[in-house]
Amino acid sequence: MIKKRPQQTSNSQKQRGATFIGMLLVTGSLVLLALVAMKIFPAYQEYYSVQTAIHALNKEPLSSMSKKEIIDSFNKHADAEKVTVVTGSDLKVNKNNSDETVVSVQYQVVKPLFANFSILIDFAIPSDGK
Repeated sequence: MIKKRPQQTSNSQKQRGATFIGMLLVTGSLVLLALVAMKIFPAYQEYYSVQTAIHALNKEPLSSMSKKEIIDSFNKHADAEKVTVVTGSDLKVNKNNSDETVVSVQYQVVKPLFANFSILIDFAIPSDGK
């Protein structure tokens, strides 16, 4: 029996792994994701502050308050939470089916990313605060 000698392959055919261009693409993607995350984080942080102010407002007896009193109360809570994107005049004060006063807010935030690219984020805090 004659044993066949394994075919010798060149060094470049044996080596496999990440290429420089592949590593650049992965790094670029990670940098882009990090840039977007750093730009939109403050908007979400302020959203949670607005939500906290709305929750605090909903704990008050809204049915016995006028719209102006509700707006003033929200502005006090917003000052405590350092909210700047929403004011009391942006609130929607309505009555629901069971004649209870409910407060909600909707707003948009535009954050520039780079060059002429921006991101638009819609926020809505419903009257039940969820």
